[in-house]
Amino acid sequence: MCGRIRPRWVLFMWRNLFFALMLVSTLSTEVYAHGVVGDYTFLEPLITQDPAPANELDILAPSWNRSSDANTYSIGSSVEKVLWLDDNHMPRFSIGGGSGWVHQSPFQEPSSQGFEGVTMFAKWAFFYSKEHEFLTSIGMQIQLPTGNTGIQESSHTSLGPTFLWEKGFGDLPNAPVLKYLRPLGIQTDFGYVPALGGPTTHHMFADATIEYSLPYLSNNVHDIGLKWPLRNMFLFNEINYDQLLRGPSGETFPALMATPGLAYISYHFEIAIGTQFALNNAAKPGTHAAVLGLVDIFYDSFFPKWGNWTINKGPAE
Repeated sequence: MCGRIRPRWVLFMWRNLFFALMLVSTLSTEVYAHGVVGDYTFLEPLITQDPAPANELDILAPSWNRSSDANTYSIGSSVEKVLWLDDNHMPRFSIGGGSGWVHQSPFQEPSSQGFEGVTMFAKWAFFYSKEHEFLTSIGMQIQLPTGNTGIQESSHTSLGPTFLWEKGFGDLPNAPVLKYLRPLGIQTDFGYVPALGGPTTHHMFADATIEYSLPYLSNNVHDIGLKWPLRNMFLFNEINYDQLLRGPSGETFPALMATPGLAYISYHFEIAIGTQFALNNAAKPGTHAAVLGLVDIFYDSFFPKWGNWTINKGPAE
């Protein structure tokens, strides 16, 4: 679940979508229980995979990236469905998938555009502790080469595991100064997805998101008088690692990037925006400028009965 100065039509689209969603959010300004472990509500990151199974629809994930040799625009979407709840009604297993449309404008060559391949996944949260606001999960990810051959990264199916975990810091002592660290949270992923055929290509990635929850600050630490919309905001920064391994002599250098941003979470949706900066020389050619965004809809808040349907519990009552 893929930056720089954005063209006017994208800015116009984001402005109108933002005001429309803000209007919807006035129906309820409380943070909804998506990605909740204990008292901590985790956000949906821009790049890092969310460890918690959830019912959500990423209806819009636009990005604009200016590299050393091209401008790349993309719009992605994905959906995830929880299929299993435990006896505490904690989501434990989900499946999902998504794809995206990409337009590449090289500075010295003709432009190209088309759909990327389809990515599908399954996720199992095998352990959690509400007391310590901790959850860890494992998953399996498959990438199918169904898109434009000039756009998608590989022409062969790739399959591999992912390992994910998240931790809130609400179990820190409620002591002066130290208590203001309790709204911190961290989410991480690690994946290794090799190609199943053709030239050996192994995709390895790892990401970590450090976030600060203003809702948690107001509701669980100290109400400092924040009003809407600040009361529902999250500050975050992602550290992203990405590398292609093509055998012992053909691997690429690891690319390290920082992705800071802001997120707003309401009862029905999350909207987030961020940018990217290179952290090493290998990432500099591809990150001259970047803008990334996300609109994540919690569809079970609109359709609670069937949106919360699971195999073992059936429709929600």
